[in-house]
Amino acid sequence: MKLVTSLTSPYGRKVRVVLLEKKIPFRLQVENPWLPDSPVSSLNPLGKVPVLVLEDGESVFDSRVIVEYLDHVSPVAHLIPGEPKSRMMVRGVEALADGITDAAVAVYLEKKRSSEQQSRDWLVLQEKTLFRGLEALSEALGEKPWYLGNSMTLADVACGCTLGYLNLRFPEIDWRTAHPNLARLADKLATRPSFMETVPVI
Repeated sequence: MKLVTSLTSPYGRKVRVVLLEKKIPFRLQVENPWLPDSPVSSLNPLGKVPVLVLEDGESVFDSRVIVEYLDHVSPVAHLIPGEPKSRMMVRGVEALADGITDAAVAVYLEKKRSSEQQSRDWLVLQEKTLFRGLEALSEALGEKPWYLGNSMTLADVACGCTLGYLNLRFPEIDWRTAHPNLARLADKLATRPSFMETVPVI
């Protein structure tokens, strides 16, 4: 299978981490979906990365759909629990982390526009979402070593990728001081080969 993504996409990083943790062989095709001649739109009608291209040529898109598929493809390192309540919690944290990322991406893109074109109200709205989301991520983790049980799940992967994106695009946000439990989780994840291999680069 082939993963089409950019090296800065936090959603793409989430999929890459899952592929590496589950030891699923894949080819990486790096693309910038913003370029007019990008092939991404021919694989995903929404024109977004990541896109997982299966051996039969079928495209799977949206990171949450991709990781759901991958967790069933290989029995190695199950990251999404089967028990309904635990599954809901893990997928809920993933949705929360992705929502924070959505807000962060919206802020980043808005700030790339000229100052005259930027909407201050839009920026304030997205920044509030971002900071509320971080507080919720921190509260959900509490003092536990992982979001669920004694091993890493997709909840931890998603959180780690979101925090990595904030480090990349918004180093001025001091989430480590505000949420030391998230900092401890991020530091633990950073020692895993899957996270070391997928550190986002510009």
